[in-house]
Amino acid sequence: MKKFTLFIVSIIFINACNSSKKVEKTISKGDYEHAIEITVKKLSKNKDKKKKQKFILLLEDAFSKAVERDHDNIKRFEKDSNPSIIEQIYETYVSLDNRQELIKPILPLHINNEDRDANFVFIDYSRSLNDSKESLSDYLYTNALSLLNKNTIESSRKAYDDLKYLDKINPNFKDVSNLLKQAHFKGTNFVFVELENQTNQIIPRRLEEDLLDFDTYGLDQFWTVYHSEKDSNIDYSYKLEILFKRINVSPERYLEKQLKLEKEIKDGYQYVLDTNGHIKKDSLGNSIKVDKYITVKANYYEVHQEKACNIRTLVNLIDNNNNNVVEEIPLENEFIFTYDFAEIDGDKRALDGFQLELIDKYEIPFPSNEQIIFDTGEDLKNKLKDLIDDLEL
Repeated sequence: MKKFTLFIVSIIFINACNSSKKVEKTISKGDYEHAIEITVKKLSKNKDKKKKQKFILLLEDAFSKAVERDHDNIKRFEKDSNPSIIEQIYETYVSLDNRQELIKPILPLHINNEDRDANFVFIDYSRSLNDSKESLSDYLYTNALSLLNKNTIESSRKAYDDLKYLDKINPNFKDVSNLLKQAHFKGTNFVFVELENQTNQIIPRRLEEDLLDFDTYGLDQFWTVYHSEKDSNIDYSYKLEILFKRINVSPERYLEKQLKLEKEIKDGYQYVLDTNGHIKKDSLGNSIKVDKYITVKANYYEVHQEKACNIRTLVNLIDNNNNNVVEEIPLENEFIFTYDFAEIDGDKRALDGFQLELIDKYEIPFPSNEQIIFDTGEDLKNKLKDLIDDLEL
């Protein structure tokens, strides 16, 4: 038992050593933030245990080096004349402040061998944070306005990113909420969708409405909007043409199959007779019985109803700026209506399971041409959705 206890203690010691070695390696690589996260997590419970002493020293070391690095970076940033450097200054102050707040809850941390508390020099960064945030807010706002004035999709999307970040760090700054809407509108690709029937078949009105109802497509595209009706206030970047090239509806067909079925089945029992015509008895005096089999027959008439529809379409994505076809994608869909039923003349006990199911069914009307075209178009809509999801606009 004593050996087992020593074994367990050894495992715990080895694990602690391995963990501290990992932190040391992380610090040596300059990844101070990760090292601090690991040590704070280790010290958040039972921080006064002897095995945690190593982690206190590592946290003290990582914190000191991280602060020194950030202060040096801020001095270097402040010498840079590029106004975009303001963001890095602000983010560095955020990092400095967050790091302190991460450590505060686990203080004090006592180092037993040196009989002292771990040394963490905390600084009030509130003023620096506020000043850098205001400078950054002014820069982002001015830069976003400049980008919006370029009136291009790319610049508007960059402006949106800047404004979104500004709204995150400094909510309700000036008219940012209105500028965000403006940037989103200017950065959006508006696509006009047009459906054209180039066949000699009539496309059901409800199919056309369903294909052009983009609210039902479940698309999640922030920068692309599809319209089936033109808005005179919008300059459409693209046109999406859905060209119906062919609609084939087959004739209604009946395929009949006739079978003569015959099966031997058990039909009760009969007594076994001896040579004198008397019923045989077993050793206990009981009458001996055996299964009785008979042959049953039936004429089986199976009917298969079938009607098919095939739709071939061509989807063109056209750039309205130069009228060039960006994408040309053929789509083909087929829908086959099938139904089976059967009738019999004779003993239905001659039938198998699936045949018995069919004799309980009756002939049903074929779908109309309009209905089968609509059903085929439902699958077309799913393919069209996948196609639109893959478009990069």
